Amino acid sequence: MKQVCFLFSIVLIGISCQSPNQEKNVTPAKVEANYQDLVSLFKEWRAFERPPSKDGAPDYTAATFEKRWPEFQNLQQQLLTMDTAGWAINERVDWMIVWAEMNGYDFNHRVLKPWARDPAFYYSVWEARSDVPAHEGPTHHEITEVWQYDFPVSGEERVQLLSDLSVIPPLFNQAKQNLTGNARELWLAGIGVIEYQHAGLDNLLKKPGVAEDEELVGAIESAKEATTDLASWLKAESVSKTGPSGIGKENYTWYLQNVHLVPLSWEDEVMLLKRELARAWSSLKLEEHRNRALPELVDADSPEAYDVMADAAAKSLINFLDEQEIVTVKDYFDPALREHLGEYAPKEKRNFFTIGEHYDPRPLYSHFYHWFELARMDTEPHASEIRRGPLLYNIFDSRNEGTATAVEEMFMQAGLYDDAPRVREIVYIMIAQRAARGLGSLYAHANDMTMEEAGSIHSEYTPRGWMKTEKELLLFEQHLYLRQPGYGTSYITGKYLLENAMADVARLQELKGKLFKTKSFFDELNSIGNIPISLGHWEMTGMPQ
Repeated sequence: MKQVCFLFSIVLIGISCQSPNQEKNVTPAKVEANYQDLVSLFKEWRAFERPPSKDGAPDYTAATFEKRWPEFQNLQQQLLTMDTAGWAINERVDWMIVWAEMNGYDFNHRVLKPWARDPAFYYSVWEARSDVPAHEGPTHHEITEVWQYDFPVSGEERVQLLSDLSVIPPLFNQAKQNLTGNARELWLAGIGVIEYQHAGLDNLLKKPGVAEDEELVGAIESAKEATTDLASWLKAESVSKTGPSGIGKENYTWYLQNVHLVPLSWEDEVMLLKRELARAWSSLKLEEHRNRALPELVDADSPEAYDVMADAAAKSLINFLDEQEIVTVKDYFDPALREHLGEYAPKEKRNFFTIGEHYDPRPLYSHFYHWFELARMDTEPHASEIRRGPLLYNIFDSRNEGTATAVEEMFMQAGLYDDAPRVREIVYIMIAQRAARGLGSLYAHANDMTMEEAGSIHSEYTPRGWMKTEKELLLFEQHLYLRQPGYGTSYITGKYLLENAMADVARLQELKGKLFKTKSFFDELNSIGNIPISLGHWEMTGMPQ
């Protein structure tokens, strides 16, 4: 551990290499190990991380967690005693990923306890794929991924769908035993999430071939009954919930540094997000001044106008990335983007993101770098088994959300909007919104503000009133960030960490007399995979040398 700690004292200032389960000042004796030993342990760890079954559903009961705790400690001890001194940097990075995941399990067990504090943890019917490697926020292990099925289902697919749906009644029955927490805001907001599951189940009934399948209809109706029952129970229990929902500054900092590998504290993030909020607002006003003689942007006013604009925007972005040598444009970039071009919405139904999208979709499409990354995961799986799939506990947030947010401004600065300078204003509005909502989430986790008060920062500090158009989006985002510490800030902190990585890569190349190439930087970032930016920074710079 000493060598890893030394590295991260330089590259990841602030990250503790001490597990909370280790006695202070006790360093476990090192055992000779090679990288394949780590891969084997990773597989064992991931198999353990999935809970056993109880009555046909994952077992999240307190008794089972306590019974399995010694097994976890044994796995963690095996990891901590591995001697990685002679390993290559990319191998040591993989060790850190496993270390972070185990810390995430430990933190969930000690502090977050989503199965006990967070009713939304039990939400089961997911109709769409997330734009990041796994669903945002804590989810249970046997959710129904409707988007993965090709309807009408038959054969093995039908059997799997029936199996997925059969989990819901026993799991929701178990939830009434497990949910013993006192986090009032998580509880109240979670009621709406569980109630919303009815919409997903109703939509499932409308899928081709489902209504004609009596067994499938029966499974869906049973899931609906269980959903109604759990929601009613949650409402009845809500009157007794009086406690805070935030995890507190100290826990938040430990989680950032030891699970998501973000080398910042709660206080650091407050300072950083305040800085970005002020920078975005002032930059917006200077852009408006510079553009004052130019005509205002005109929004699409019909489905036909929107479709023409969206097509042109997609072509513009892909051509820019290719022709200006920003990143190697793969064959899957264009189709991945075109699946998410959006559609026309009347003015009164537009939310924050669709307001800007109807003026010019390119800022939002830049953020859709997400879909390039998911297509890469699907078509070019990473060579490392440890990096190949989604990291647990949303550990990927600084990488995926941070990169998607960073490239909005990076592409702008590289010239994407030279043909339409007023679109730069939209980019700064989007940065301000991400900073404001993240700042609110920090105060909510510190229990200095309620979720509603945090939402007020989110709303009031977003320029032009663009966050005042849809209360549902505001509540959804603040609820998510209260459920998943660090996620609300990851857009801005990840952006900062990526800019820092680019700066260090460029500085080191300049010292060696080499020319920095944007395309090489992004290609290397992509090749490293969806791991925390701090680890990517280490791998790209090799610091310390």
